[in-house]
Amino acid sequence: MPNPKWRHSKRRKRARRTHYKAPLPTLSKCSTTGEIHLRHHAYFVDGNLYYRGHLLIDYSEKEGGAEQT
Repeated sequence: MPNPKWRHSKRRKRARRTHYKAPLPTLSKCSTTGEIHLRHHAYFVDGNLYYRGHLLIDYSEKEGGAEQT
């Protein structure tokens, strides 16, 4: 594997890397709830947790749970 004959300066290296930019995050609209969310992430709608259009955790049922003493 070839190696560079001369060392490149920090300025030269950084000037080359200025074109590498982080892309904007991709947003999606849920077909079930109509909510805008980040792709591949769970999201809250009305206090419930959804992922890929399916209800994962229904927090409205857990609010009336047993009290701890």
